[in-house]
Amino acid sequence: MDLYTLLLLALTAVVIVVVKALFSRSEAVPKAPETNSPSRSVSVPTAPVEAPTHRAVLQIVYATQKGTTRRFAQQLAEEARKFPDLKVDVLNVNSFEVDELHTKKFVVFIVSTYTDGTPPDDGKAFYELLQDMSQDHRVPKTFLEDVKYAIFGCGNKLYVNNFNKFARDLDEFLSSRSAKRMVPIGMGDYDSGEMEEQFKTWSNGFARSFKRLLAQLEKKQAAELKEQLRAHAAREEEDSASDQEGSNEMVEVEDMGKMMDGQGSEEEECDEVELHRLESGEIDLEALTKPMVHPTMHKALSKQGYQLIGTHSGVKLCRWTKAMLRGRGGCYKHTFYGISSFQCMEMTPSLACANKCVFCWRHHTNPVAKEWKWKVDKAEFLVEGAMENHVKMIKSLRGVPGVQPERFQEAQNIQHCALSLVGEPILYPHINDLLDILHKKKISTFMVTNAQFPDKLDKLCNVTQLYLSIDAATKETLKAIDRPLFSDFWERFLDSIVSLRKKGQRTVFRLTLVKDYNMDDMSNYADLVKLGVPDFIEVKGVTYCGTSEASPLTIKNTPFQKEVLDFCQRLCDVVNSVVSPEDAVYEISCEHEHSLCVLITNKNKFFKNGKWHTWIDYPKFFELESSGQPYTAEDYSAQTPDWAVWGSPEKGFDPAEVRHMRNKTAKTPTQGC
Repeated sequence: MDLYTLLLLALTAVVIVVVKALFSRSEAVPKAPETNSPSRSVSVPTAPVEAPTHRAVLQIVYATQKGTTRRFAQQLAEEARKFPDLKVDVLNVNSFEVDELHTKKFVVFIVSTYTDGTPPDDGKAFYELLQDMSQDHRVPKTFLEDVKYAIFGCGNKLYVNNFNKFARDLDEFLSSRSAKRMVPIGMGDYDSGEMEEQFKTWSNGFARSFKRLLAQLEKKQAAELKEQLRAHAAREEEDSASDQEGSNEMVEVEDMGKMMDGQGSEEEECDEVELHRLESGEIDLEALTKPMVHPTMHKALSKQGYQLIGTHSGVKLCRWTKAMLRGRGGCYKHTFYGISSFQCMEMTPSLACANKCVFCWRHHTNPVAKEWKWKVDKAEFLVEGAMENHVKMIKSLRGVPGVQPERFQEAQNIQHCALSLVGEPILYPHINDLLDILHKKKISTFMVTNAQFPDKLDKLCNVTQLYLSIDAATKETLKAIDRPLFSDFWERFLDSIVSLRKKGQRTVFRLTLVKDYNMDDMSNYADLVKLGVPDFIEVKGVTYCGTSEASPLTIKNTPFQKEVLDFCQRLCDVVNSVVSPEDAVYEISCEHEHSLCVLITNKNKFFKNGKWHTWIDYPKFFELESSGQPYTAEDYSAQTPDWAVWGSPEKGFDPAEVRHMRNKTAKTPTQGC
């Protein structure tokens, strides 16, 4: 009998003894002294297979107005820590990441209901996010099937229908996505004067139920550990011969996994700032080794047409790319700035975002977060993956009726990258490396950021054209439209505008007009323009993407082109009355009627010799960028063709293209949109 077989038998015997001991345990819960858990070590374990440090993790989340639920949460945590090998976390609902809920095994919510049945202040954002998730038909019914939860509510029966409404709604939201209730909802009644006793009774019931669940988990973990030991012994036996023939250098199991993935060590994956946060304990090691996109999210995004790259990025073929391949017209960026739409790649290095805008159609198919907390893929890997997948999607159009052979070949030579697909690109830790790689490949860059990361904006390298999303003019309307995660979102918004003004390259304010939401407040918009003095202001009517319970918008919220133009004219008038003429004079320069899009431009910089110069001299940009010398936006501007200028009969439609009419009885126009 060889050494490996002996080892397997010995370890199996140990597992059997452990399992028997677990099942012979007394019904009484043994008391353990309360000690602080030792901090986690970042070093790689030397044992080939290691049992988990804790049987389970219990998260106790509270939402409070006056502190009662926080006190109850602490009491429950004190009792829960008496369970052996159980890690217990107590946190305020503001610190709980809703997009990570599906990864939790055991969660307890202790929440109070405030005025008119509303959540307390710290629970409002959490409530809205969960409500969105429960109502969005694109979130699978089984999304939370692995989550087990318990809820205790603090309310007052005098409010009748609103009694513990937050707790009851929370239970409905969770169960609608198949989360499993550990015990019935606790309904604490302040008016009864017995809420302390009610909580104690509920807690005892929870403890009994949780104990049974832990016993089941112990049995499952023991079986899994046994299977891991068997699998590891089998691998060792299979690899022993090749190990003797190869290098004598010892490689630990976790390092081997990283080598096979081609991702390298954590130090190689994280930039210097993220590594410091990791080493200081601000970011947990596990959070930086898990992928951003979990299988359910991957399936949902793939269904929408995204080609996912690595663990947190994606690329998608724009409909305008397909249209221009067939000679049916380009997008507004072709009209305003001269890009070839059929040579444009639309991608994002970060599917995560810090906002949940009402006009975004991707609710709960991409994550939301305030900071980077996932495994980091290298910039070279993302660029190569994006280009490869983009070209594959182009090649899939071979033989499609109308695709022009010359453009089909040229489309495989990517000339432009729009970093505006979804999510927040600037959140990606290696964004400067990614931009540098694209520029060295002679690929121009347009990058959009949601104005929530001013510090990252300050450190951002040159971009061919840099956008800020200016979705509203006041703090109240910005909160209503963007639904940001940050509590100091308005201060971040203003600081980002200040940072944009310092940039030497082309800068853009991007306004998405949502009728009945943000088409007023001209004076406040003007104040923002005065603060940032952007080179361009892109104004676009919101695109209606169909009815969804995740968004309150309907087709009535989409303005007509005339309304967009009227807004722009009024905006120019008000802005020019408050901005110094020496800094800027703003006028409408271009329009793309089909996209409900209008371009307002700083005339001081981009109106030369009686002609608009909104287009970009792309070879000149690459020359300037590679020189290492300072340069300005005017240095790589180019004249705008007459057909693209506002007031032309073409209304932004390139006359070299042929407009396709869906109505077969209608004649194909020779110009216009």
